[in-house]
Amino acid sequence: MITIDIPIWSARLRAHRRARMWSRQELGQQMAEAADEETRDRLPAQEGLTWMVHSWETGERRPDERYAELLCRALDMDEAGLFSGEAAGTTLWHHLTGIPLLPELFSPEDEERTGRAIENPRRADDQTVAYFEAVLRTYARTDLRPAGLINALAPIFDTLEGLHRDARSSVRQTLLRLSSQDAELISRMHHEAGDLKEALAWSDRALLAAHQAGDEQLVASTLAHRAGLQDTRSNPEQVIDLAVAARRHLGPPTPLDTMAYRHEAHGHAMAGAEDMCHRRLEESAESPVDMTGDTPSAFDYPLGLHHTLAAGCLITLHHPDDAIEILEHDLPGAPPTYMTAYNLACLAHAYADAHEGERSASVAHEAFAMSRRTGATRALRELHLIRDDISRWSHQY
Repeated sequence: MITIDIPIWSARLRAHRRARMWSRQELGQQMAEAADEETRDRLPAQEGLTWMVHSWETGERRPDERYAELLCRALDMDEAGLFSGEAAGTTLWHHLTGIPLLPELFSPEDEERTGRAIENPRRADDQTVAYFEAVLRTYARTDLRPAGLINALAPIFDTLEGLHRDARSSVRQTLLRLSSQDAELISRMHHEAGDLKEALAWSDRALLAAHQAGDEQLVASTLAHRAGLQDTRSNPEQVIDLAVAARRHLGPPTPLDTMAYRHEAHGHAMAGAEDMCHRRLEESAESPVDMTGDTPSAFDYPLGLHHTLAAGCLITLHHPDDAIEILEHDLPGAPPTYMTAYNLACLAHAYADAHEGERSASVAHEAFAMSRRTGATRALRELHLIRDDISRWSHQY
């Protein structure tokens, strides 16, 4: 029988922290913010709070009444829920797998059933699939930090891999599809976090699972996504080849055609083939772009990405005014996400190319602040391309 060598409440605390994608330091910060002014003044420095969270999660110490109350406030839980909480079996399998614990989504029966399927993959069924689909949808959001999403999604992939290897044939293909979608999300998050090597490695995993599932639409989606990873301007031919390969796997026109055409257009732009770039952009405009319909993955592409790709082509081709028109149309009222941060960085780049120094500097500062807040390293890389202009104009204005 598998057991854990720490108190159940310690494992539960760690599981709830990870579900919120907080580091131990961030939980300490949340506790400080949850305290009243008098209590906050008596708390240790941030380093001390981080160490205390570590000691609680490892079971070395138990929080006293004051800290227990702050933990409950930070986690939005009552004390009974945190220190007694759900069945030990639920805490156990979340602790051992690292899969986020999301009690607001699932009943105790759902949790117990999923835990038993993880213990014995032959028990996996449609309800197991529905459980993991719900978890993935919860984390397929652009308002969450990429690095935190990687930590939440990677354990799910490991568990899905173990499930589909030994599951019954009736659910094996569906579990493989989920593995592919999960790996593609992780790949995208590594890309947003600035790690192209890991992004490509996870794209390989996504493509392998899509092929194993025998899902041509999912293969196409993964190839199109991989074309978007090759945006370092070093290999435009590979971008084009991947986008063309994605379209070959598609049947009737779908929103994925738009993405594939625009990735190919970007490859042509990178290669300096302006006529081919515009031709592909025109063809993409004839394809469906509604990403809310029946697509191979509910987590396929963020809304508005097709506009971002078109603007990127125009920046690369040195047509900043056209790129500005596209980006200015989409940005007003956009939520503060890593995608918005990247679009702001592209807009700052376009303004710089258009020699609108004051606007470029202003938007660049906004993009930089949002990038730091959302963990959008890709946006910071875009700003790095115009760092000299930003520096000069910041002093000028």
